[in-house]
Amino acid sequence: MEYLDFRSDTVTKPTEEMRRAMASAAVGDDVLGDDPTINELQAYAAELTGMEAALYVCSGTMGNLAAIMSHCARGEAALLGVGSHTWKNETGNVAAIAGVMPYPLDDSSGLPTEESIKTSYQPLGNIHCANTTMISIENTHNSAGGLPSEAGRVASVAALARDMGMKVHIDGARIFDAVAFFGNDVKDYACHADSIQICLSKGLGAPMGSILCGGRDFIERAKKYRKALGGGQRQSGIAAAAGLIALRNMRSRLVVDHKNAVLLASLLQDCGYDVERTEKRTNMVFFRLGIKYTDAAIFADMCRERGLLLGPAGPGRIRMVTHLDVDETSVRKAAEIMKTLGA
Repeated sequence: MEYLDFRSDTVTKPTEEMRRAMASAAVGDDVLGDDPTINELQAYAAELTGMEAALYVCSGTMGNLAAIMSHCARGEAALLGVGSHTWKNETGNVAAIAGVMPYPLDDSSGLPTEESIKTSYQPLGNIHCANTTMISIENTHNSAGGLPSEAGRVASVAALARDMGMKVHIDGARIFDAVAFFGNDVKDYACHADSIQICLSKGLGAPMGSILCGGRDFIERAKKYRKALGGGQRQSGIAAAAGLIALRNMRSRLVVDHKNAVLLASLLQDCGYDVERTEKRTNMVFFRLGIKYTDAAIFADMCRERGLLLGPAGPGRIRMVTHLDVDETSVRKAAEIMKTLGA
């Protein structure tokens, strides 16, 4: 059966242009620093974000962890949104691997509140607590409905954190969805951070990899932690070739995903589903199951039997994500399947 796959934007397949670039990529040994395509990707990412340097990593999870390990010493603390991917979906690696104490913040509005930052922060000199040395913020925010945050709000959070002596990391796995939504520039976000991680393998369509950007000294530290985490790859220019196309050519099409998500939300509402409303919809649609269906996993299985893949996102909550491999026709077909099931 051929499926309509709305589980995530991670399911995207590389474009034909990417496949051709991968097949003909110039390569070397990246651990030794002589893979020309990796070097080109890193230089382009640094220029694009306005950062001094960049580092190709295997995944967004590795990028976030390498950033935390580079900003924090073992026994120190990092502030993380309680709804963030780093807190919820990265296997507890901040504590288990980095040896850093994570403090949860209220980020239900997409960014941590000023009150939660001040309440969780532990200053230097307190012998009883782990000293708080960094904060990580997520934009767009996955579990908050793919919510994008304005550059001004990011600037306010970053300014408060820096005034308190913290480093600022942006988990920008989908930062270009925020850029596409507001019509601004990624530098408008990166300029407020000490580091930013960007996934190439989500809406941008590359088959793998993320890019971590920051200052030169930070990237040198991160390179060592990437190696420690098993991310020292060799002729990885094959993957970087697709990443270059993702960064150069695929950012502008994200508005199409947003348009399709708006359509999907409208069609699901018309079918009677309890769609989570937002005035800032990017490429995600979340809805709640009603009385007829209560188990998200069972509901997802029923959809799978009908050729539609979607993602359970908690008790009675479903997520659907639009991306480059689903077009308007796919959205309308998905809605028809949902209509036959009934809310």
